[in-house]
Amino acid sequence: MRSTIKIAALAPVLLLGGCLSFGGEAPDSLLTLTPTTSAPAGTGGSGAQETALAIAEFEVPKALDVTRVPVQMSDTQIAYLQDAFWVERPARLFRRLVAETIRTRSNRVVIDGDDPGVGASDRLHGSLRAFGYDARTREAVVTFDAVRNGSASDVTTRRFEARVPVAAAETAFVGPALNEAANNVAGQIADWIG
Repeated sequence: MRSTIKIAALAPVLLLGGCLSFGGEAPDSLLTLTPTTSAPAGTGGSGAQETALAIAEFEVPKALDVTRVPVQMSDTQIAYLQDAFWVERPARLFRRLVAETIRTRSNRVVIDGDDPGVGASDRLHGSLRAFGYDARTREAVVTFDAVRNGSASDVTTRRFEARVPVAAAETAFVGPALNEAANNVAGQIADWIG
């Protein structure tokens, strides 16, 4: 009798098990950003707090705070590119790309991370405004509004943008074009930082 009651109690759970899904199908591949140049293994640096650069987390609009690639259809309408997924959110990928680009182009100590305990007088933060495909112009677009707090009380801002033509609105073309545009903007930021 007790085993019949236990089986009867488990029946709804067993039936529900066929209805649950713990994730959709995995995509065939994931997109990421690759720097055009990287610091070789074993390199490091040291410097004064005044010359170190801390890169804070970048802000993004809700449309970019996902692992999908946005497609700007019109001034007021966006969609997402089918079968195109980032390995993680674009703001984190872009922040690491900017850090690596500055690190390889300068002699600065670059602190890339969320550790508030690390002191650096020079700070870079900002907002990633565009990071996707513009269907109207058939271009991959990366736009970043940078804010830099210097060692004094100075604050400077600057907008950076790169556009790369895309042959077709497919992941195989949009992904590499976004990587190229992101590297272009990261290079512009590194030149500006000095």
